[in-house]
Parts: sequence; C-alpha cells; structure tokens
Amino acid sequence: MEFSSQQSQVLDIKVKLLLAGGHEYTLYLKTNDPLLYTLMSTLATRSQQEKTASSHLFQISLNEGREVICFPSEHLIGLVTEPPIYWQKSEVEKAQSLDILTSQFVQIDNFFTKDETSRLLDYVLQNESEFVPTSTSTNDLDYRRSMIIYSFPEFSQLITEKIKAILPDVFRKVNLESFPISEIETQLTSHNDGNYYKIHNDNGSTDTATREFTYVYYFYREPKAFSGGELLIYDSKIENNFYLNADTFHTVEPRNNSIVFFLSRYLHEVLPVSCPSQSFADSRFTINGWVRR
Repeated sequence: MEFSSQQSQVLDIKVKLLLAGGHEYTLYLKTNDPLLYTLMSTLATRSQQEKTASSHLFQISLNEGREVICFPSEHLIGLVTEPPIYWQKSEVEKAQSLDILTSQFVQIDNFFTKDETSRLLDYVLQNESEFVPTSTSTNDLDYRRSMIIYSFPEFSQLITEKIKAILPDVFRKVNLESFPISEIETQLTSHNDGNYYKIHNDNGSTDTATREFTYVYYFYREPKAFSGGELLIYDSKIENNFYLNADTFHTVEPRNNSIVFFLSRYLHEVLPVSCPSQSFADSRFTINGWVRR
C-alpha cells in the first residue's frame, strides 16, 4: 500500500483524527511517519471490507508526550490532512479489488531420460511427412499455426505412463484434489518460423468440458535454433459467471526436456516462434494434451 501528497518531498502534515462519538484530536506528523501510514491503511482496509482485517489498539502521544490518546482501530472514523494526503492502491490491491484469480502451474525439468529424448527426436525427424496443419474448432485460419501428428503410439504410451506416475505430486503442488482419470489425450506438435497460438482455453466446449489439466512437454535439437514460443498462462477474472483473462500472466520458457501442467480452464497462448533456418529439424517440438476427469 502507498500514499502520496501533492509533493514528493517529506512534509509536515497536520492530521485531525475523527473518532467515534464526535471526538477530534489534532496531530502533527511527517509524510514518512509510520503512524500516518498505519492510520491511513486502517481506513483503507476497512473501506475494502477485507476479511483479514483485525482490530488493534492505537496509542498516540499528544502535547509533546504529556498525554496519550488510546483507542481501538474500529473507532477511527476519518482523517483530515493539511496539506492533502491521497491513498494509492498497490498493484496487488488493484488485482484483489477486481477478484483476480492467480493461475498456478508446475514445470518439471528432465522429464524423459536422455535415451528417450533421443529416440523421440529421431522419430520426429523420420516422420516429418506425417505432420499436418493444425486447426481450431472454429476453423479460424489466423488463430493457430503449427503442424501436428495425432497418432504416435509408442511415445503416446510412454508419456501417458509417466504423467500418471507424477500426477499425485502435481495435484499437491497446485492444491488440487485428485480425481478419477478417464483419459489422457496426446498430440505431437511442431512450431516453426512464424507459428503461434492465440489466447484460448482448452475446455470451453461441450466435447472438451471434462478436460481438467493441460500439459505441454518441450523438446528440440541442441543447440537451440529458434527463439520465442513462450507459453503465457493468464490469471483469471470472473465476469457474468465466465472466466476471462486478466492483464497479468505467467511466462513459461520452453525448456528442453521439461513438462508444464496447468488447469485447462486457464486462458493461455503461445507466442510467435522465430526460426531463421525455417528447417523442420530446428522446430520447437511438443507432446501436448489433456487429462480428462
């Protein structure tokens, strides 16, 4: 929390306390005095009706310390300051006032063994011709650009088994109760130069409603020959019973041989990839999919 005066320098402030019962007392404080901050934060907290607000006792010296006024914080009705002091919300308070729900995610490094990653890369490069352009449920041609394979049994089974083994730990880290898993879906995707995926969620339609968790496993050739392709996971706000993306978000770097998990209802996007060679082998590859309830 912050407050400011009309000037940025430290000033002497005349502060009139307005207390319950019509009582008034005048103090002289500096703008950087912790007491002034506490008085103003008490009023600001009460105005927001925060559940965490608690009563405390003010003990303030008067008349150069010859007197002390003591009163519970709930008896503070208002302050009159001369010159004016204005309370400013911190960024955290602004987010709370808009009912922002902070998104959570888990990223795990070294998910596959070196041998498994090597075999997966070999498989991808040998099956370049099997990749087809991705699409969306709305058939919007400008919303998503990448290439995909839907059937790759060996590695689909491998990642499914590994995900099942670590899900209890993932649930714990995001404070989510475990649930019966009906299916773990898998896709094999490549993003090359100029590819992206605009803001969306993964369970916004009737046929995707049972998706609870989204996962993305990243892999690529070393040394890395592309840039970009970060995953943005947006915080949420609720308006008219719908989840919308807030202005705040988390950036997930596509680290080689790492996997990230997050709730499928979170709005997220893939930033454009820059791959100067435009060679398929230099792409940002993923196995991605969903854990269904």
